[in-house]
Amino acid sequence: MKLELLANGLLAGLASASFAKRTEQVADCLGNKNVPVKWENSPDYAELAETFNLRLTYKPKVIVLPTTSQHVQDAVKCANNCGYKVQARSGGHSYASYSAGGQDGSMVINLQGLHTITVDSTTNVAQVGGGVRLGNLAQGVFDQGKRAISHGTCPGVGIGGHFTHGGYGHTSRNWGLALDHIVALDVVKADGTLVKADSTTNSDLFWALRGAADSFGIITNFYLNTHPAPESVTYFSLSWGNKLYGSQEDFTNTFLHLQEVSLNKSVIDNRISYGIYLDGAAAYNLGGTFFGTPEEFNATVLPEILRSAIAPNAIVVQAYDWIGYLKLMSDVNSIEEPVEGYDQHDTFFAKSITVPESDGLTKEALDSFYDYIHQDAPISWFVIINLYGGPGSNINSKDTTFAAYNDRDSLWVFQNYGVTSDQTGIDFINGINDAIIDAQPETHFGAYLNYVDPTYSAETAHELYYGEELTTKLEALKGQYDPKSTFWNPQAFGQ
Repeated sequence: MKLELLANGLLAGLASASFAKRTEQVADCLGNKNVPVKWENSPDYAELAETFNLRLTYKPKVIVLPTTSQHVQDAVKCANNCGYKVQARSGGHSYASYSAGGQDGSMVINLQGLHTITVDSTTNVAQVGGGVRLGNLAQGVFDQGKRAISHGTCPGVGIGGHFTHGGYGHTSRNWGLALDHIVALDVVKADGTLVKADSTTNSDLFWALRGAADSFGIITNFYLNTHPAPESVTYFSLSWGNKLYGSQEDFTNTFLHLQEVSLNKSVIDNRISYGIYLDGAAAYNLGGTFFGTPEEFNATVLPEILRSAIAPNAIVVQAYDWIGYLKLMSDVNSIEEPVEGYDQHDTFFAKSITVPESDGLTKEALDSFYDYIHQDAPISWFVIINLYGGPGSNINSKDTTFAAYNDRDSLWVFQNYGVTSDQTGIDFINGINDAIIDAQPETHFGAYLNYVDPTYSAETAHELYYGEELTTKLEALKGQYDPKSTFWNPQAFGQ
């Protein structure tokens, strides 16, 4: 035992000395190339290193603050040559804090200095820096020709992880995921070279970046298709309050009815999107977007939602202009965010479930879900269940040959979210998943990349997020493009 302890101590000491040596080499390399950096003793290091999810905090050894693509190239080359692990930070909203490295001691490349937005007035393609946040993106493309792009509702989220791991929003069934708007990328590879990747140039890398960019490179510019911003869209909301929590039968039958409507092509097309929001067994709301008028929605869709359903406590159907709609969905007065000094945080654990359209949710799964959330919970929690599939969905109009993104056959996607800092809360959120999945054992449920769950091993994460076929292809490409696994987090390819 003493020999074993001595051996372990010797190995730890050697590893520490090796890391110190590599740190010295990286510091010299970055300094020689005049790359802007912050070290642990820098006055603003703590603010820059702070994670969105305060439950998971990491201390990068060095934070790079590039203002040019060359800075990114030089930083990655230094890391690759010196055996350092690297992750990009676009908006910093990673649920697992992987944008802080996912471990102590990584190099984090904070892209906040790459924040330009330029819309080509001829092609309507937007060139967008890798550090742009969603609210600034939306306002920027609107101001340059009244254009719009499909993306999520939180204005502080960065474009990097959101667009390269899917990117769902209430325009996605109509326009596709955020990822589907990418037509080209400027990306720094592990050897420090900057290349263009699109459908004809570096096409295999382009495929991999759209789904698994965290394992393959750092994107300095996105080139995105845009849409004409609608003059008006219709927002709708049906609120049941806690009325449906008093009866398992009412709860389950209401969801089964909504599921039936969601699959009815005489009612549902690509112009409609919605989600079901459950908040601590006290609220049950259905809310969404219709690319049409309130009059059309009230005449065609609303009667079918209400048919055979428990009457809601309140119904809202209202038209908004495009920016007004974005503000409403984000619950803010302005969708624009500061380029520096963003300071929104939470302390939480979240999981997801993707529900195949071929199966949907059964009565047994919904009954089990109801029974579980009907108990007294040890934490504050909410569940959002978004409609991805159904008739006309442009999320599901593509397949895995288009991009390294596997979730093209879901009807529903769950986000199960708990405000917690301890294992009791984590266990409760895990229990929501288990209650649904265990009650429907014949269905192969998956998980959604942007609600990344750090409790999964890399192997489990790859199976749930990508599936076996995509994982095999991505592992092979990882060996080709990043043989040293310079781009790393706990669930990256090439472990």
